[in-house]
Amino acid sequence: MNLVVICCDTFRADIVGEGHALSYVKTPHLDDFAANGVTFSRAYAEGLPTVPFRRCVFSGIRSFPWRFGTENEGLTPAGAGWHPIPHEQDTLAERLHDAGYVTGLVADVYHLFKPTQNFTRGFLSWRFIRGQEMDCYRSGPMSRIDLASHVPDGEDDPRKHPVVVQYLLNMLDRQEGEENYLAGQVFRNAAQWVEDNAENNPFFLWVDSFSPHELWDPPKQYADAYFSDPSVKDYIHPGVLRGTSPTEAEIERTKALYLGYVTFVDRWIGHLLESIENLGLLDDTVVMFVSDHGTQLWDKGRFGKGGTELFPFNTQINWVIRHPDGPRGEISDAWVQNHDLTTTVLDLLGVAHEELDGVDAWAIATGKAEPARDHITTGWAGNLNVRDEKYSGHLSVLDADPNPVIYDLNADPNEENALSDPPEAVVKQVLDRAKGVVGDFPVQFTEYKQRHPARAMRTFMTNYNLGE
Repeated sequence: MNLVVICCDTFRADIVGEGHALSYVKTPHLDDFAANGVTFSRAYAEGLPTVPFRRCVFSGIRSFPWRFGTENEGLTPAGAGWHPIPHEQDTLAERLHDAGYVTGLVADVYHLFKPTQNFTRGFLSWRFIRGQEMDCYRSGPMSRIDLASHVPDGEDDPRKHPVVVQYLLNMLDRQEGEENYLAGQVFRNAAQWVEDNAENNPFFLWVDSFSPHELWDPPKQYADAYFSDPSVKDYIHPGVLRGTSPTEAEIERTKALYLGYVTFVDRWIGHLLESIENLGLLDDTVVMFVSDHGTQLWDKGRFGKGGTELFPFNTQINWVIRHPDGPRGEISDAWVQNHDLTTTVLDLLGVAHEELDGVDAWAIATGKAEPARDHITTGWAGNLNVRDEKYSGHLSVLDADPNPVIYDLNADPNEENALSDPPEAVVKQVLDRAKGVVGDFPVQFTEYKQRHPARAMRTFMTNYNLGE
């Protein structure tokens, strides 16, 4: 059985399928995919964001709490959890290679390819699509970029917005046509890889699209389909709005950039899925769709994401599995997390392995195993969320005596109003479950101390000469 995993960064879990807050967003290819597979409606990340999530799914070992202080000199971000896969941990690609699989990686998630990172381990081939976000791809000419069109009036000082500057430089010579946008490149390359390796079965392909992560830069018509106002700038990096009071039109246009980007990504996921079908591979290929986390679209009055906002719009993930033998269109409400993916894949493909941190989610979804947990935990930086059917507890594990913020999900499903006097039994349960993951409080994370972060546009801009 072949395996293709499609992973998307910053793709909210309340979009694909019916009955969600954002189900109105057009994702016809993923909707059809979910209708022909099994969707896990209670899938949550265990450790975030980008690099910790992928280290976990590649290894089958929980990333949180941050156990390792692996050297990462010159890496940015480089906080707790942002480090390579430890050498003693085997990767999913290595395991499948050793079981006879041709393994491939196609990605534009530039963090995976930075110096000191090792996420290509086990892949016989890997293709790195350049240019996302702060990928150090181009350094000029500065005179050709139009920063003013993407930042608030009077803010077009490149020293204030190095992320936008780097991305605009990277995109300077992008040619016309959807296929030349980064998502188009990723999924066209992935489709070509499948075609090239169709005879090399069994094969394993991991496709990792940074889109729809910031910068929210879809072809204009995709964003216009959700909100269009020629008087409003396209704030492709919503972080430029922090500290401002955006107008309602600015909020709606910025949301439209993300929603349009999602629809654009769906269009190119469809290209890959159609390629798999046209090659006659659906009968012997397992296909999965996963995401690492979501983002805030003015939820709780802000754009972005972070460890202080461990709510479902950030922490819930997509996980859909289409198996050639079905079932079709089913939804599993079992609590699952991304460290379950490796165990699930290996068991599905019949590859022997030692006990890993995760469980076989497919066996649970198909009734061959009982649900493995009654709650989940999600860590980000020093923060942790403990969540079950009734309550959600938020706390800092760095505190010696944490005081969890508790929400009653039955009365307050959107977690708008924390309980002023939560039941002692609930507080104790949250703390006990947290200790079951991290140990006693306060937690001391091992962290490599860099001499200097990555020397990139962000650091260069501090001394940039504007010619004043």
